[in-house]
Amino acid sequence: MNVLFVMTSHDQLGDTGRKTGLWAEEFAAPYYLLLDAGVKITLASPKGGQIPIDPSSTVVDAQTDATLRLDKDEKTLKILANSCLLSEVKSSDFDAVFYPGGHGPLWDLTNDKKSIQLIEDFLQEGKPVATVCHATAVLLKVSKNDGTSFVKDCKLTGFSNSEEAAVGLSDIVPFLLEDELLAKGAKYEKREDWSSFTLQDGQLITGQNPGSSIAVAKLLLKKLEAK
Repeated sequence: MNVLFVMTSHDQLGDTGRKTGLWAEEFAAPYYLLLDAGVKITLASPKGGQIPIDPSSTVVDAQTDATLRLDKDEKTLKILANSCLLSEVKSSDFDAVFYPGGHGPLWDLTNDKKSIQLIEDFLQEGKPVATVCHATAVLLKVSKNDGTSFVKDCKLTGFSNSEEAAVGLSDIVPFLLEDELLAKGAKYEKREDWSSFTLQDGQLITGQNPGSSIAVAKLLLKKLEAK
């Protein structure tokens, strides 16, 4: 089983001068669950090379067993520093694609033409597409074969407006994910802030927030093993 992880290259939190990027837990938990199950994982990003990690996701309060494992895993840290160029990967080489979140994807992957095409290819090939938290934004500009929005009438979840307000970034992010999904006609659902919540709709698997990352990975693994 081969899974492609597509991650952000964006490291600036708007005009604040603060750093952002990948949320560590949303990478680490799914990565280790799949890796320990024997899945081969390839990391890719728009710019290739080092994946920026949001410093807020490495503070003590944000640590989990998976992130603590990552901190000591020199092999995986080296892989994170040498991601493949997104432009050089193709869906036919993989069984599924997974997008971990963090605020970074709101700025780059949402509008990345290669990422959009990749997702459309995975869907066309009947392969699973999974996202967590802000990464659900990568679906906003994906189209169906007839040119209509992929997310229209699709059951999915992602970082909620109330969670964005709780972290104090509602006026800094380029858009509020919940609002954009609803505007596109998605059947967006959410649960209590920070609780684990996932939805599966056909090939699509989505998680609401960082606490949902392991549950998304388990659903993805189950789907891969059923093939």
